[in-house]
Amino acid sequence: MRYALTGGTGFIGQHLAQQLREAGHEVVAIVRDPGKAGGLSALGVDLVPGDVTSRSSMVEAFTGVDGVFHVAGWYKLGTADPEQGWAVNVQGTRNALDAARDARVPRVVYTSTIAVNSDTGGNVYDETYTFTGKHLSVYDHTKAQAHAIAQDFAASGLDVVTVMPSAVYGPGDTSQLGGLIRQASKRHRVLAPAGLRICMTHVDDIARGHILAMELGRSGQSYMLAGECTSAAEVLRMVAEMAGGPAPIVLPDVMVGATSVSAGVLERFLPLPSTYRAETLRASRACYWGSPAKAQAELGWHARDLRVGLGATVQAEAMS
Repeated sequence: MRYALTGGTGFIGQHLAQQLREAGHEVVAIVRDPGKAGGLSALGVDLVPGDVTSRSSMVEAFTGVDGVFHVAGWYKLGTADPEQGWAVNVQGTRNALDAARDARVPRVVYTSTIAVNSDTGGNVYDETYTFTGKHLSVYDHTKAQAHAIAQDFAASGLDVVTVMPSAVYGPGDTSQLGGLIRQASKRHRVLAPAGLRICMTHVDDIARGHILAMELGRSGQSYMLAGECTSAAEVLRMVAEMAGGPAPIVLPDVMVGATSVSAGVLERFLPLPSTYRAETLRASRACYWGSPAKAQAELGWHARDLRVGLGATVQAEAMS
């Protein structure tokens, strides 16, 4: 098969491209700067200059392919300049799906997130749940808007299958949680918010879920790729234990909540680092849990045991 890929230089995209190439598929990746995509080039991926904010740059690359993986996304917390989130996550998704329709692509797999449901309050929801409140972050909000756009395209006849990854981990993760895992793997003591509850899924399992969705997913359906439901504090405690380092300092919810209120005032006047902005602190007290039951039943997808995946991650990060 020949597949087109957006977001190929990202964490999930790189692993997806590698798995596709290992399976013998041809892959064409739309990248903003081919000169910075050496890793994809080394895999034998065809590089096409383009950007999801430019619909025209995608139509030609999508023409003649057997499927499109639209993985590109903007993920930041606490940014003082959120406009790019709307341009990439919302308009970029509309552009990519519109280009796929014009190119008559047989199937699109769109990468959403379980964060479209925002704070689940300790509940484990499945794909039938629809969140109607106020989202905690620009990321959650823009991805929810993009998720709805994908559903609209599916309703209008485009063959779209949506996957909803949970929190992703693995060697080389550049997210804020990934940075904490890296520090703890190197035996540094880290701070962990007590209230952040997440489902942890290894990046290779997320990539595999995309391929299964392309091959086996039902058109118009969504599938949560959610690993073990746990907390950030427990994850970092496990990492510290595996690395032989000090246990994390767990920050109580009350302290994080009070800090978020103060940050909300201060950030109006001071350029606070993203880690200490109100949006980041609000998200660090939330619960992002989802059920993998549908993906397991219909796609045959399963996430590896968290201890197994974290053990390999700690070993790799400690040596980096």
